[in-house]
Amino acid sequence: MRETTVLRDGLGFPEAPRWHKGKLWFSDQATKRVLSVTIDGGHSHVEADTVVAVPGQPSGLGWPPDGRLLIVSMTDRRLLRLDPQGLVEVADLRRLASFHCNDMVVDQQGRAYIGHFGYDFSDPSAEAQRAQILLVTLDGKARVAADGLAFPNGMTITPDGGTLIVAETFAARLTAFDVTPDGDLTRRRIWAAFDRRGFEASFDSGRTAPDGICLDAEGALWVASPFGPGEVLRVLPGGAVTDRVRVETQPFAAVLGGPDRRTLFVCTSVFGETVGSGRIEAVQVDVPGGGLP
Repeated sequence: MRETTVLRDGLGFPEAPRWHKGKLWFSDQATKRVLSVTIDGGHSHVEADTVVAVPGQPSGLGWPPDGRLLIVSMTDRRLLRLDPQGLVEVADLRRLASFHCNDMVVDQQGRAYIGHFGYDFSDPSAEAQRAQILLVTLDGKARVAADGLAFPNGMTITPDGGTLIVAETFAARLTAFDVTPDGDLTRRRIWAAFDRRGFEASFDSGRTAPDGICLDAEGALWVASPFGPGEVLRVLPGGAVTDRVRVETQPFAAVLGGPDRRTLFVCTSVFGETVGSGRIEAVQVDVPGGGLP
């Protein structure tokens, strides 16, 4: 069992970590900001710089080839871009997303794949609904890329650009798709399943509910599992777990970064607490990162 070092505490609800141009970037959903930190070689306590405030609550982050930051704005269901003059809308997703938008991965061509909740799971009277992965192309056009998903959450794309893997949180599984040259998602299959219970719209403390994910160079996934023991699991295709990282509270997302991509950065917090419990934690691993993000 590996142990982490706390790099930054006192955050709200950090999510969607990304390693980009020598910095760690992430969304603090509770304080409605995108932040970045420069990590020193000793991984000591670090300060976080505000990149931009996002009133609609930021989630997934990514960069197309032109280098301008893309941000998922959750509650108003939009994809935004940070231009020199400020935030501009790339796509309005309200006609496609039935509730809050969520994580995102941007491929090498600049196409953005975005998940959404499907429905308001915090409302006990709401009927559970499956959701979609949405695709936004460089020209701002949006369409459904995949349907019928149980709370699509973290996503990753393999180094060759040919496979997208998504965490289906409410089905306790990881699902893979082939990516066509046009960006469509085809040949859906289960990459790994943690149980056989299928779609259950609850955060069961005894269930592995995959949230944020990232890929390493050997094709394994680091999977943040915030409920139950609170672990980040290294998972092989088919579901075998080769390594575990335990955190004190709950891990919601992880990314491999640092100069050699062998540092696993983990976003942790306490679910339901808005400010103060959030942390960025880090641990060294053996296999470097691979693919996107």
